[in-house]
Amino acid sequence: MDGTTTVRKRPALFRALGGAEPPPVIEIDGNRYGFVRTFKHDSWAATALYEGPDGLRVTCKFNRVQPIFILPMRWLGRRLARREADFLRRLDDQELVPSCLGTVTANGAPLPNAAARVYVEGEPFRTEDQVDRRFFAELEQVLTVVHQRQMAYVDLHKRENIIVDPDGRPHLIDFQVSYALGSRWPANGRIARWLLAQLQETDRYHFGKHILRCLHDELTSEERLRYGRRPALISIHRKLTVPLRSLRRKLLVRLGIRDRSEMAGSELEPEDAFRGR
Repeated sequence: MDGTTTVRKRPALFRALGGAEPPPVIEIDGNRYGFVRTFKHDSWAATALYEGPDGLRVTCKFNRVQPIFILPMRWLGRRLARREADFLRRLDDQELVPSCLGTVTANGAPLPNAAARVYVEGEPFRTEDQVDRRFFAELEQVLTVVHQRQMAYVDLHKRENIIVDPDGRPHLIDFQVSYALGSRWPANGRIARWLLAQLQETDRYHFGKHILRCLHDELTSEERLRYGRRPALISIHRKLTVPLRSLRRKLLVRLGIRDRSEMAGSELEPEDAFRGR
């Protein structure tokens, strides 16, 4: 925070669970896990760390249930949970993608808005000091598998979606907005396939952008040129989203949720990846 502005906790409208918090205890496949801490609680989901009696740690994401004024949102929370679990299962054989776990319950009741996965030990990808060429080689390998399975990761521009484990290896952890072809038309039709190709191209662009920023001096001029090519969809996306993102940030400042810096780290309860930044 900038030290001159007092920020307040997000109001219920801007929290996935409203005024509630992740439950103190959850059950998955008959095993009980106790709450450890919250990584993130924004408008879309609350993501928390849980630990079982055997020391096994899991990450559970509780998607939105809080209405938007009179509009119910529980349906969206259920859909987001199903989607993310499906993406994780499609990649269950990949070492650098955490395994999806079973149905989440609390107090004996299933939580259809929740999706749980194995916890990945490590730190969010932040700076070039954390990574090397091997890191990017492995990240490219897992991204290639994602694309081969008719998926696009979509959110690769966010470094915090990549966890760097103690051995310096990358793990993709958040598939909330990923995209995949469906099994039936129109979800596997011509338009869907065109969109998939465009989103996969943006994945490769963001992968290259991370390399350029972290390994710039190690790259050849040809590599810099290749990784720096910007897809047309990126330019269109920025023209649409940059003004909206700016408006959203100013709204959060006006509501007292962020300080004048407009940065996520200035919130009272910032996302884990932005704490101390």
